Amino acid sequence: MGIHWFILSAAAVILIQGWIFRRFAMKRLSYAREFSVKNCFEGDRIEMIERLENRKWLPVPWMRVESILHTGLKFEHLFNFDVSNGQFYQNHKSLFSLMGNKQLIRRHPVQCMQRGCYRLTSASVTFGDLFGLFKSWKSVTLQEELIVYPMPADRSMIQLPSRSWQGDISVRRWIVEDPFYVTGVRDYQAGDSLKTINWKATARSSRLQVHRRDFTADYRLMVLLNVEDHADMWEVVNNTALIEQGIRLAAALVQYATEQGLETGFATNGHDIDIPGLPIVTQMNSGSDHLLYMLERMAKLAITSVTPFYLLLDKLEEKMDERCDVVIVSAFMSEKIELAIDRLRSHGHGVEWLPLQLEAGDAA
Repeated sequence: MGIHWFILSAAAVILIQGWIFRRFAMKRLSYAREFSVKNCFEGDRIEMIERLENRKWLPVPWMRVESILHTGLKFEHLFNFDVSNGQFYQNHKSLFSLMGNKQLIRRHPVQCMQRGCYRLTSASVTFGDLFGLFKSWKSVTLQEELIVYPMPADRSMIQLPSRSWQGDISVRRWIVEDPFYVTGVRDYQAGDSLKTINWKATARSSRLQVHRRDFTADYRLMVLLNVEDHADMWEVVNNTALIEQGIRLAAALVQYATEQGLETGFATNGHDIDIPGLPIVTQMNSGSDHLLYMLERMAKLAITSVTPFYLLLDKLEEKMDERCDVVIVSAFMSEKIELAIDRLRSHGHGVEWLPLQLEAGDAA
């Protein structure tokens, strides 16, 4: 008779504790996940931070949190954290156990392997009782975004003619130090080099003043990226590694032009992941904030052609009210693109083509 009572009592305890944990385990329990930074560059190491807080006396015997992210973020395998990698996506599993009225914070090292916009939108939370006999799950809404900027290519890879694009000066004004004389001063702007500060003028006006160069008043650069990897293609890009190299070259061009204080713009026949169907076109502007804006558009660039590149050139030519220089980053040159370039040049714009090709290491 005693063994029967023991079995019945044990069964009752198991059922009661199972009911209690199913009913109250997720009460006053919060889970959050975030990145240590909002934006970074390819190759940077950051952290993904998990926060679990139990604001009640009842402990959490075990809880498993699962979510999916792109493989562009490389996680290190740690205790109680597992990553299952696929070709494009990876499944993360975190296992927790927490006593009552406690908080747990975990930091997972992450290396950003690829540019992009990485969003944490939801996670699946599975929890159970002391004996692992009962379990339940719920979905947790997350709102976290990480922007990984493309790493600007080495400037030695930028091979362009050494002649000027505006006039007879035999230097590339946006790549080398300014060869012109100082013509005055102007207010300091974000992105101006400290070397250009005119300290005497600053002392007189009580505001930071920098040297004004001849060409800064009307010098403008537009960087155009063609996401098509061969002529007569539509939408689907086969050689994405080649286009990724083009994005890094475009990033290097706009970065250096901005450092020189030039007004810079960026456009491509690819689309923003949040605005499908429309090519990316940024307006001409200068300064570090504008540079970060262009890099963010590159980070969110989907390598899919939404319009033939020569049509993009024609549309931009119609909108270019002021003369500017254009650098085209493209894997190929076609007759239609050459005709569009001729039309740009006929309206006074200087145009140069930067051919795309993979380095030996990238091709592998």
